[in-house]
Amino acid sequence: MKYKYTAMNVKNQKKEGAVEAETQSQAVAILREKGLIVQDIVEAAGSDEPTSIWQMDVGGDIHNKKIKKKRLLQLFNQIGMMMKAGINLSLSMQIMIDSEKEVTLKKILKEINESLYNGLTLSQAMRNFEAFPPIYLSIIEAGEANGRLDMAFEQSALICKKDIALSGKIKSAMMYPAFLIVLVIALVIILTVFVLPTFKDTYSSMGAELPGLTLAVMAFSDFLIAYWWLIIIIVGALAVAFVMLKKNNADFAMLLARISMKIPLVGPIIRQSSLARFCRLMSTLTDAGIPIHRAMALSRDTVPNLFIRARVQDVLEDVQIGVTIHDAMAKHPVFDPILVSMIRVGEESGMLGDSLFKMAEMFEAQTDESTERLTESMTPVMTVVIGVVVGTVVVSMILPMFGVYSVIDENT
Repeated sequence: MKYKYTAMNVKNQKKEGAVEAETQSQAVAILREKGLIVQDIVEAAGSDEPTSIWQMDVGGDIHNKKIKKKRLLQLFNQIGMMMKAGINLSLSMQIMIDSEKEVTLKKILKEINESLYNGLTLSQAMRNFEAFPPIYLSIIEAGEANGRLDMAFEQSALICKKDIALSGKIKSAMMYPAFLIVLVIALVIILTVFVLPTFKDTYSSMGAELPGLTLAVMAFSDFLIAYWWLIIIIVGALAVAFVMLKKNNADFAMLLARISMKIPLVGPIIRQSSLARFCRLMSTLTDAGIPIHRAMALSRDTVPNLFIRARVQDVLEDVQIGVTIHDAMAKHPVFDPILVSMIRVGEESGMLGDSLFKMAEMFEAQTDESTERLTESMTPVMTVVIGVVVGTVVVSMILPMFGVYSVIDENT
């Protein structure tokens, strides 16, 4: 009888294949003799046995699947609470599997549980899935080493929760300006494509002489109506070129990162949110017992702004040759003097995690303030822009009326 299997070798590499054996237990024994740790093994179906469409796995390889941050937060919270209540890891995993309704996550949890039974640690089993970012795996690995896996899940949940909250604030801050810009574009299209043409026909039939402003606005309206498809193609091509250039050209991406930090109102949000995320993760990782070099490398990879990420890398390289963190950071203006001072205090007092935690709280508060300031500032600015756009179109429609009145007087 043939059995299909998924297993891990001694180098922690995933292997898939089939093995001939009389029973499933014998198949597992054969694979163990080959140095493979079985994760999943099932009887291979015959070619003449049709498979129900409902039993087919059409979701792709679960090892490459992602999990939403909110679901990941729930997972960490639930396992952490169960373990803190005295429920062991094996039973906690089984409870999660039995209660999980999402198919992909259920499969992931099942495979992790099988790996645990086959001798892998939790962090090793989780590393087989892209659903779990490296930073959480490092915290869980540290929790396994110090015997506080429940605390590791709590720390992971805290990081995930803060990350969701920070990302939400940034998205909400950017959504409002984006909405106003879309509103302006929509107004321009409506006025120039649907409103102006009706006035143009009226003025032409009356033989009125049109002012320069009206002619310019109507010329723009004609161009928009005649070549709207060309505009869409050009804008689409530019957008694709921008994304591809940013993705494939490191210098261009770095230039954009630097420019974005200099944009009024937006720049402070980018810098403060990046530093808040870095400090929050560094605080949690160092408190979890992860070495400074490893903690800084993991925190660096989560910083969204490439320019700040590069400066963190510079700091890391200095720290690796023996320079203190605060001295390394003092070389780069992107790190606030107060951050440098607090890290110095933390290093000298042996309470680096506490200092970083306080700085994370401060930068998160500054991000909130900058977000509110952006929203408050955008309202009057976009109101003026909308007023100018609408006013220009309205004036361009009203001005020819004086010429119409002149024509009427001459005819009478």
